[in-house]
Amino acid sequence: MSLTEPPAPATGAQAAVPAQAAVPAQEAVPAQAAGSPATGRCPDCGAPLPPPGRFPLWCASCEWNLLPPEPSTAGLPGRARRRAERAARRTARERQAVRERTEQVFRLVAADGSKLRHGSAVAAFLLAGAVHLVSLAVLLAGVALLAGWPAPSWPARALGAFALVLAFLLRPRLGRPQREGVLAREAAPELYGLVDAVAAELGAPPVHSIVVTGQFNASFGSYGLRRHRQLEIGLPLWTVLGRQQRVALLGHELGHDVNQDSRRGLWTGAAVNALVEWERLTRPSRDNEDYNNPLTAVASSAANLVLGVVNLGVRAVAGLMYRLHLRDGQAAEYRADRMAARLTSARDAQGMLRAQFHAPTLETVLARQRALARPRPGVPAPGLWEALAEAAGSVPASEEERRVRVSEREVSASDSSHPPTYLRLRMLAAAPPADRPPVVLDAGRAGVIEAELAGSRVRIAAELL
Repeated sequence: MSLTEPPAPATGAQAAVPAQAAVPAQEAVPAQAAGSPATGRCPDCGAPLPPPGRFPLWCASCEWNLLPPEPSTAGLPGRARRRAERAARRTARERQAVRERTEQVFRLVAADGSKLRHGSAVAAFLLAGAVHLVSLAVLLAGVALLAGWPAPSWPARALGAFALVLAFLLRPRLGRPQREGVLAREAAPELYGLVDAVAAELGAPPVHSIVVTGQFNASFGSYGLRRHRQLEIGLPLWTVLGRQQRVALLGHELGHDVNQDSRRGLWTGAAVNALVEWERLTRPSRDNEDYNNPLTAVASSAANLVLGVVNLGVRAVAGLMYRLHLRDGQAAEYRADRMAARLTSARDAQGMLRAQFHAPTLETVLARQRALARPRPGVPAPGLWEALAEAAGSVPASEEERRVRVSEREVSASDSSHPPTYLRLRMLAAAPPADRPPVVLDAGRAGVIEAELAGSRVRIAAELL
């Protein structure tokens, strides 16, 4: 789960108000009743406004000032104004298309259709096969040319050697687990015990390693031929979560290991990684162009032109793969959210999602901490994690509600592969209530885990500051 969130201060908090409920229509307010921010009333509908503070002032009734006003095009020259208006209409059409696609997936999953294999998933599987066939064809061509087929010659063998090198570069990538920041099981038995309990409850195999990073993020992946299962925990995100929200986070990430997410499968996942490598290898570069030599400049330009055409084709295939994966991938995210709610509660799972909105809070806290005096060069100022937790906890419910509504207005998500955050919250609002969470992180166990993470906190604070 990548937690970079919409432009409005949002990623990755604790309120559980179902903010997706429709905003009730307001009756017209008489002119004399219409207020202004200075009087504490909305200038559009006259509804009471929350007290002013460090967050934008907005009206929950009519959504006045929910987003900054669009810049006016009235003062632009005619051609620039028409260009800006066309761009605005194009953006609106694209946003509406995204809304229709994502809400269609939402309705399908809400109707318990999430386990149905859609035609796009089959098409993605076949496209992945085509990607692997290209790599295999290049490999076989290199072997054949080196072996002297169809006719032995040194140019053919040189071309065969080049094809083998290219096949090696284009090979399917299974990924590698991270080595930096790995927390050994012996050094954190309580944290591993909690993760193992979550995995056992979900029916997932235990993880092989846990990586603690400075990202406002969390993720899970299987890497290499042995499918090394690695959980990544971003310490800033972990810090702003409550105890049961942390369990929900673990449940969501480990849920991807059991929820039939085709994006993470060995076949299609390796094809996606191979396409990423193809795009990198075929990306034109102008670093080697020498415009002082006309012949070299022409040759470089011609090579970049050919590479540009190939790169455009690779990007088109990668974009098609993304579109084919979109429906199945978003359904997998909903399923992972449901697993998180089953482990804890819908309220805790919603709080975990709302924590994504605190990514800008981390940047603000880091800026303030960097301005503090250091005991000595290279030593971070104390209080980073306390300041982050305090800043995230001081966000009022009205600001969290505003961020959720911005997500709905802009159809924004934690990243392009995830459903919009407002739909994920709406899905969780309909989750059945749990009598008692099967996995509980009590205060004592949480304290032991915090002690196990103490060394990582010092290391990551130094990296961030």
